Amino acid sequence: MERSPVKSNKELHVNFETEKVEIHERKKKFLTAKYGTHQMNLIKKRLGVEMWMYDELQFLFNSTDDCEVELDLDELLDIDGDSGRRNWLKEKLINAKQSQDAVKKFIDELMSRAKTL
Repeated sequence: MERSPVKSNKELHVNFETEKVEIHERKKKFLTAKYGTHQMNLIKKRLGVEMWMYDELQFLFNSTDDCEVELDLDELLDIDGDSGRRNWLKEKLINAKQSQDAVKKFIDELMSRAKTL
């Protein structure tokens, strides 16, 4: 805190110097969203399906890195009817390195899990 020299009683004032660091720290705060129990359970269920999908795709394509194919769960859910979804999945998985039985098993399981979302 710095005071200016006293000239008269009417001109007294205090000069507060705020450091820019303090202002910057205040701006860094983040807002965290809070979800209700039901919404949080839906998010966890969805995340579980997506993580399972990721692991299975790595297996189907014999890959430890990012897979050669990317399946968008929202895009799958937007397709009407099971047959349309199955055809879409078959097209996406046409270059899978595993057997067609493994691909069919993946599609069946994904269809089953997608119905729970």
